[in-house]
Amino acid sequence: MNIITKFTLSTGVDVLLMLTKELAIEKYSSMLEEKLLASYIAQHFNKEALIAETNNMSNQWLVVYVDDQPAGYARITSKGKRPRALDGKRAIRIADFGVLRKYQEAAVKDSLIAKCFAACRSYEGIWINEHSNNPLLGFFESKGFSRQEEAFQLDELPVTSVCLIA
Repeated sequence: MNIITKFTLSTGVDVLLMLTKELAIEKYSSMLEEKLLASYIAQHFNKEALIAETNNMSNQWLVVYVDDQPAGYARITSKGKRPRALDGKRAIRIADFGVLRKYQEAAVKDSLIAKCFAACRSYEGIWINEHSNNPLLGFFESKGFSRQEEAFQLDELPVTSVCLIA
């Protein structure tokens, strides 16, 4: 199995479009009404929105490939409400991190998080805000993230979240 994680730009928007939609469905379909999930996907993961996000200098997009097939993605951004524990520090957020269910091998997630850490190495802190039932929470903790008491609303979705800091 050949695994590689690469930065992507707006030229990779079709890959991001597929990944963001599929991962949103995998991540939230058991928690949200179908209509709310469809609205969320239509608003956040349409071609125009993704082009704008990939062209925004506040964001870096990564895609992990398995045997040349897109398997997951991460978005690193300086946007978003930061946790109080990072006040006064140079901090960055891993706003999205996901690997499709059919590519759940540890090496795939490891490749994606390693590239995230490489991109974030000049910062004093990294935070992630994820829904409280996300199966990746243990993975993030195994990579040095610690759960915080502070919780934020997860995007505009009515789900409880967990904030983690590394």
